[in-house]
Amino acid sequence: MADASDVFDRVGLTEYETTALEELLSLGRTTAPNLAEASGIPKARVYGVLDSLADRGFIKVIPGRPKEYQPKSPAEILDRAVENRRQSFEGFASDVEEYREAFLSEYRPRYERASEDISPTAELFHVVDVGDPSERETRRLYDRAEETLRVITNSFAYLDSVDRALADAVERGVDVAVLFLHPDRLPPEKAAVQAEVVERLADEFPEIAVRFSTEKLPWRGTLVDPSMDYAGGEAILLVEEPDVPNHMRQAALTDNGSFVAGMKRYFDLVWEYESVSSFDRTQS
Repeated sequence: MADASDVFDRVGLTEYETTALEELLSLGRTTAPNLAEASGIPKARVYGVLDSLADRGFIKVIPGRPKEYQPKSPAEILDRAVENRRQSFEGFASDVEEYREAFLSEYRPRYERASEDISPTAELFHVVDVGDPSERETRRLYDRAEETLRVITNSFAYLDSVDRALADAVERGVDVAVLFLHPDRLPPEKAAVQAEVVERLADEFPEIAVRFSTEKLPWRGTLVDPSMDYAGGEAILLVEEPDVPNHMRQAALTDNGSFVAGMKRYFDLVWEYESVSSFDRTQS
């Protein structure tokens, strides 16, 4: 559990400002000399510290001879800290926006010229960690699919994390097909998971075509909207590495049209010549 006093550091108070505000919250309304004596803050520094707290809206200044200082309530202090940060961000955003046109005019042509020199191989993939990051990217691909969505998987154990995006794709009329690894090639616990997933797909998504690869699958992943003229398509893939635990692995993403088209050709060949239907599976 966080220490309540940690909030002073989070809002950017100095050590003297923290000491002064904590002491004021205990003393209530008091003068600068009294606060200096109670807190140990040097008298030469205490007025500057109090002015800083007042500028941030954390304390009130009561005019008089001498002036007195009173802390705002703890709730008001927190609300004011949030408001200060919001105003600071809005000011920063406004400052940056003033430079937008000049910045883009100066640096965008440089970036575009440099990008023209990047080899296609350098942009073939980028990677994300397996787990939540790869599942987020998979959902993004499902959401972007317009015509075709193809899934290669062992057991589709991550269905719960993508089911909403999958349902949306089916509702949009996207053609979806899932190629599973045949259960005979899975350990019993994964085969059981696969059986539940397959049954769920049949119940909830009867539009989705399902088959089972009779040969090993060298990779798993998703590809969307492949183009046989290499004009588009995206994919995420995970190369099969049985000895490497998932938390140490990475998935590769690509929007290289040629590569995605090649993955689609692989999918189609396995689907047509090295897989069996769900009916065949029940007979095996």
